[in-house]
Amino acid sequence: MVFEHQSVLLQETIEMLFTDPDGLYVDCTLGGGGHSALLLQQLSASGKLVCFDQDETAVANARMKFAYDPRVTVFQKNFVELEDTIRANSLLPAAGIMYDLGVSSPQLDEAERGFSYMQDAVLDMRMDRRKQLTAEEIVNNWSVEDLAGIIRDYGEEKWALRIAKFIGETRIHDRIRTTGQLVEIIKNAVPAAARREGPHPAKRTFQALRIAVNKELEVLEETLDQALRCLQDGGRIAVITFHSLEDRIVKNKFQSWMGKCTCPPSLPVCCCGAKPLARLVNKKPIVPSREEENDNPRSRSAKLRTAEKLKV
Repeated sequence: MVFEHQSVLLQETIEMLFTDPDGLYVDCTLGGGGHSALLLQQLSASGKLVCFDQDETAVANARMKFAYDPRVTVFQKNFVELEDTIRANSLLPAAGIMYDLGVSSPQLDEAERGFSYMQDAVLDMRMDRRKQLTAEEIVNNWSVEDLAGIIRDYGEEKWALRIAKFIGETRIHDRIRTTGQLVEIIKNAVPAAARREGPHPAKRTFQALRIAVNKELEVLEETLDQALRCLQDGGRIAVITFHSLEDRIVKNKFQSWMGKCTCPPSLPVCCCGAKPLARLVNKKPIVPSREEENDNPRSRSAKLRTAEKLKV
């Protein structure tokens, strides 16, 4: 299978990230390689690009796509292994590190992956199919309370408890094995009036399950701190997010690097010793143009934030 994916905020990301033609850059979410390919056009012969992706199809596609470019190294790993991997391979420091979060189009479009509520398939949702935990395991074996918690917290779903209860009642009699079965349960759980408004009734629950299966939010916060440590002074981190939970983590993490005093207002002198580690390159997130949104509807919720490491 060819891993074809239309990169979001392509030019904007490279413009914000790129500072040194001879530098080392890291693409933590390789996907179809669109951002990497454009970045390589800017690099000199001595520049280097390291790519991470946990999806075997994306990795195989990239190794063919960049097979004859000695500047490129590809790892089939989750980006939570960023620091350990590039340190072990003597690839520090980096001039820029980028993340394009969310699910790639091929993962959504390949029915057997189980990411889409629009196609009937096994309940999988693993980005790395070497891992054990699947959406089927969560849906059938986690408690109703835990299910409600992830649907509420990761999906920001108003009807989380009701959906979890309907799942619990259904699985008593039959194991829920497919996305089609789950979609029907969700439709039955969400009141008709609510189904007539807003997005597909299963959208938020499927998002929640995908995040839980792949531990997306936990690894995101951890990898951002790793990325800052891996950067050279003046190096940049660029992150594209696709929903409010991701964006909130990135925004708060970047803010925490700005060295704002955390002492109580009652103290006359700062005692926390806070020092700025980075600055915001763009104070407001960059969003897709109307033309890009029309050309690629999946880009509509994208936001690009960029931070630059300061010399401490």
